[in-house]
Formats: sequence, structure tokens, C-alpha cells
Amino acid sequence: QKEKLFALLSILSLFGLLSFLSKARAQRISIPYCRCVASKLFNMAFLRSVNMEHYLKLDQGGRVQVMYVWIDGSGETMRCKTRTLDKEPKVPEDCPEWTFDGSSTKQSEGRNSDVYLKPAALFRDPFRGGNNKLLLCDTYNYDKAPNATNHRVACLEAMKTVKVANAHPWFGIEQEYTLFETDGSVLGWPKNGFPGPQGPYYCGVGAERVYGREVVEAHYRACLYAGVKIAGTNAEVMPAQWEFQVGPSEGIDMGDHLWMARFLLYRVAEEMNVVVSLDPKPMSGDWNGAGAHCNYRLVHCSCLLLPLSRFMFPA
Repeated sequence: QKEKLFALLSILSLFGLLSFLSKARAQRISIPYCRCVASKLFNMAFLRSVNMEHYLKLDQGGRVQVMYVWIDGSGETMRCKTRTLDKEPKVPEDCPEWTFDGSSTKQSEGRNSDVYLKPAALFRDPFRGGNNKLLLCDTYNYDKAPNATNHRVACLEAMKTVKVANAHPWFGIEQEYTLFETDGSVLGWPKNGFPGPQGPYYCGVGAERVYGREVVEAHYRACLYAGVKIAGTNAEVMPAQWEFQVGPSEGIDMGDHLWMARFLLYRVAEEMNVVVSLDPKPMSGDWNGAGAHCNYRLVHCSCLLLPLSRFMFPA
């Protein structure tokens, strides 16, 4: 129980409570009130963590949970839902196709809302553990034609052509993102002002320079466990802005691993009550934007192939 307590403190309580107390001190909120709120937050987090740990350890009777993941009608955000399989799937083809209500995700009209989920890439589930899986899926309309937001199909067709396949295209993507609190403020920033000018935050170290490292470290481990080809991470120029790198990966794997890395980031941040934004310019003024830099290499040359990058990364 002591080990569980320390783990919870480091992942949830220490991060959340210290952030709250730091901001409370900056805004001169009374100490008794801070202690009261901190105590309630800790108790809620502790009970929730202990309860979930208990249920996640229960025997599954040989069956597994597979979370189907897909890109919704925005072309940027993601959705998911889970079904039970009688045995552990080893490849995507071991998982059956499924459907969802596309009218609720801006991917179909209400009068004909079935959208099909076709398994595309399989990963280990770092949240449920065991033999449970995460399944990245393509989306298809009721007539089995690719959904308008399904750019993976066009990318895969391009990758399978003889010319492209023989070139063995390798991709490496540098995905930048910004962390926000649920009230819309940038994580760690003063509520009624701004942090100091940019300069000390890039690859920074220290509480006065880095905000949200817990999210970053948890995401990194989740990617490694899942089998995502994450290559590294670093703090970016704007405070609360970070980057992770995926690759090098050949062909369609690059898009699959990037999108799953994004999904894992959203899920990790969800558990820490933090919001992730991929907005290219999240803050106006003299603050750096965020992007997804595409590094591309063929067998005999190094260049950026824009048509394929648009297929893979329409957002």
C-alpha cells in the first residue's frame, strides 16, 4: 500500500496539487482554503486510483478488451470504443470489422449513419495492460466506400505503387503540442498574466521553466509499451509546449504510429486532467507556434515529398 501511495503522489497528487498551490500562492489565496481544496483533490484522486487499480487486476476469463480507435470528421480529433474478443488478436485481421454512428462524429448523415471500422494497425494497451489491445481503424461509409475523412486509403495506395515501394520512403515526424488546463489557460502560466519571455524554456530544466513534464514522461512510456516507434521528446520554445518524435518508419507505418502516439497523448493527459492542443498558433503575440515537421528520405536521396505528406497528415 505504501508503494501505491508514493506512485499516486508522484503521478497525480504531486503534479496536480503543487500546480494548484503554486498558482494559489501567486494569486494570494488564503492558506486554509488552499489546504481544504488540496485535501479534497488528493482524496478524490487517491480513491479513484485505488478503485481502478483493483478492477484492472481482475481476471478477464481468457477474453480481451480491444479499443477501436479512429479519426473523426474533423480530421484532427479522435474517437474510440471497446469490444470484447474471445482471444488475444495477434494481427489487425484477427479483429472483426465494427460500426459506429457517424452522424455523431460528423462522418455521415443521420438518415444513413452507419460507418464501418476496418482494422488497420494493432498496438498493446498501456492503460488496461495484459493482452488487451488498441486497434487503429480506417473508416468506410455504409456502401463500403472510404469515408471522406479516410485519407489513409489514398496514402496506402500511393505507398504500394512499384515506384514508391522500391524507393523505400522513410519518414520521421516531430510533433509539437501545447498543454492547457481545463479552464482554457495554458498549463503553468499565471492566471492574470504571462510568464517571462521565451528563451529559457527550450529543453529547459526546473520548476520555473518546465510545465507538464509528468504528462510527457507518462506519454513516452505509454508509447514504448504500446509499440509505437517514438524516438524522443523535448520541451519547446514556449512554456508548456512540448515535442515528441516518431520514426523513422517506412511507408504507411509512419501515419499509423503518429496517429496512435497522438491518441496515447490525449488519453494520458485525460487521466491527469490536462488538455492537449495541436493548434499551430495556440497563443497570439510573441509566442512560438506548433507544428509537425516532416523529415523524409528515399534510399538514394533526402527530400520532402509533399503529395505523400498531405495524404498522411491532412491536419
